[in-house]
Amino acid sequence: MGAALAVFGLLTGSAAAQEVRAAVIRVDYPSLLPISRLDLPPEDLGHAGAMLATEDNRTTGQFMGQSYETETVAVPPEEVRAAFDRLVAEGHRIVVALARREELLALADAAPVGVLILNARATDEALRSEECRANVLHVAPSDGMMADALAQFLVWKQWDRWFLIHGSHPEDHALADAYRAAAAKFGARIVEEREFVDTGGARVADTGHVLVQRQIPVFTQDAATHEVVVAADASDVFAPYLPYQTWDAAPVAGSAGLRPLTWHPAHEAWGATQMQNRFEELAGRPMREEDYQAWLALRVVGEAVTRTQSADSVAIRDYALGPNFELAAFKGQPVTFRDWNGQLRQPILLGDGRITVSVSPQDGFLHEVSPLDTLGLDRPESRCTAFQGGQP
Repeated sequence: MGAALAVFGLLTGSAAAQEVRAAVIRVDYPSLLPISRLDLPPEDLGHAGAMLATEDNRTTGQFMGQSYETETVAVPPEEVRAAFDRLVAEGHRIVVALARREELLALADAAPVGVLILNARATDEALRSEECRANVLHVAPSDGMMADALAQFLVWKQWDRWFLIHGSHPEDHALADAYRAAAAKFGARIVEEREFVDTGGARVADTGHVLVQRQIPVFTQDAATHEVVVAADASDVFAPYLPYQTWDAAPVAGSAGLRPLTWHPAHEAWGATQMQNRFEELAGRPMREEDYQAWLALRVVGEAVTRTQSADSVAIRDYALGPNFELAAFKGQPVTFRDWNGQLRQPILLGDGRITVSVSPQDGFLHEVSPLDTLGLDRPESRCTAFQGGQP
């Protein structure tokens, strides 16, 4: 299938009856066969989370004179603009986009005045800084937020000497930059870096584990003394092969091993079990990060509509960026937006695939406004000039 756009085209009727129409567009990019069959993406990835959010919004909306409907769309990258133009022509004014940086910026720049886009996938730091757009709110965390979340835990553990291994693709280099910045920010030291070059070979084979047992130890041999291997592999090429295969005995974190996550099926605290059960009843499978981020984006809209009693996209944006907005997100504390770049503050889970090991921000990492602002770009660090105190 193609892609997905989550759109809230909001048609305002009378104050007593508001129709909140939603569409979800997911961009389906060409990809290699996943390393594990457990990673095969479900057809309703992201869409199922949006449908759960729609049900949640309806629960409140029925008491407020509001109705919610959601349209789901999946398109390849080359068809995103056409799908977006159709939705805008049909009156949609709020779009939740599960898309990468290039497509997200194209939609933001093509959007007519009054169209609000919620980013539920792209993690690029530049989108929250020099490439920010006033009509985009970021529900997905940035690379910096994820790297900072992991770095805080590693520093708390006093695992301060890192062996950084990054991939050869541009997105891998960007993620490596985030880990370098996190190390400098929290006092860790990268004692050595190596690049794992993607040669385009087969990732899944009958003898895969045999080759890994021979290649990965040699690749990591003779590294400087380190306490943890940090993998920056946004392309998912090599990181899953690192645990238990490195030359030296050291834990792996980052893109494999201990990973920073927005959501995981093992998360059960703060009412998350109830959320997991409702999603599994709806979709017949565990909730993934894309589902959670689509759910969160549409719940931001639902909460703003409830509080403002307005389905106007500008009113929703203003309220979301204002001091009174907060939303329960099943992660221990309410989430809010940074008014200087439109990024949603949120705790980041740290998981090993089976359990939630920890949640960042960690105790002891303080901030004058919110501990959540220790994750990612703080106000003085962001070069975003499109936002002026939360005003459009």
